[in-house]
Amino acid sequence: MELPFSVDLSNKICAVTGGGGVICSGFSEALAACGAKVAVLDIDYESALKTADRIGDNAIAVRCDCLDKGSLAAARKVIEERFGQVNFLINGAGGNNPRATCDNEYMTPDTEGIKDFFALEQTGLKFVFDLNITTAFLASQVFGEGMVKTGGTIINISSMNAYRPLTKIPAYSAAKAGISNFTQWLAVHFAPCGIRVNAIAPGFFVTNQNRALLFDKDGNPTPRTEKILAATPMKRFGEVSELTGALLWLADDNASGFVTGSVIAIDGGFSAYSGV
Repeated sequence: MELPFSVDLSNKICAVTGGGGVICSGFSEALAACGAKVAVLDIDYESALKTADRIGDNAIAVRCDCLDKGSLAAARKVIEERFGQVNFLINGAGGNNPRATCDNEYMTPDTEGIKDFFALEQTGLKFVFDLNITTAFLASQVFGEGMVKTGGTIINISSMNAYRPLTKIPAYSAAKAGISNFTQWLAVHFAPCGIRVNAIAPGFFVTNQNRALLFDKDGNPTPRTEKILAATPMKRFGEVSELTGALLWLADDNASGFVTGSVIAIDGGFSAYSGV
């Protein structure tokens, strides 16, 4: 893959949760291209395997349920046997779920036949919170334990939802705000151990999860897309490759050794735009 610049990550052994997804598979490839050894963790093993196969010898695919601490511990053991102790973690597992999504942007007295705020399922809300926050918490426990004596790097994946909540997805927006807060908390907690903790907050990027919301079956932009682009000063979606520069900067101890507790927005100006 083409990198915006190169850094020396040959001393990094990385665990990337959600590594089979669009964004984190790109992250895995970029880290490996800079010399890191990368473990691609995903509950969807086939997706993880495709990513690892594209990378080659510097990567392995590991089936892992990041909502299960035992599964994370088993993944850690596999990585240590193959590459050694993990000193770099990307908490990329996350996402939204239809069970935690409203049909309407605004509440009105008449919502018959519409899944409104009051119809959202508790199980759906809990799933979205757990998928985004609990996974990061558990993975940071499992892999952070090995970094306490040696130092390391943790990068969480937040979202522009953490700055400005989107309509229809209250659980996801709240969860990503929680990730930004957790990033700051963990950065302070781990600072004496030489562990830096930061987050990347992507704006709108087309992924497998949101493609159907952004484009209809004929590939035409949906009304949701028109609103997004109207609120994005750069008037386009981001490319996954445009996240790579921030990733490599945060990954390189020489470049960002005094950076911890930061959340880097990469959103085309979405979080800064008031609409007027």
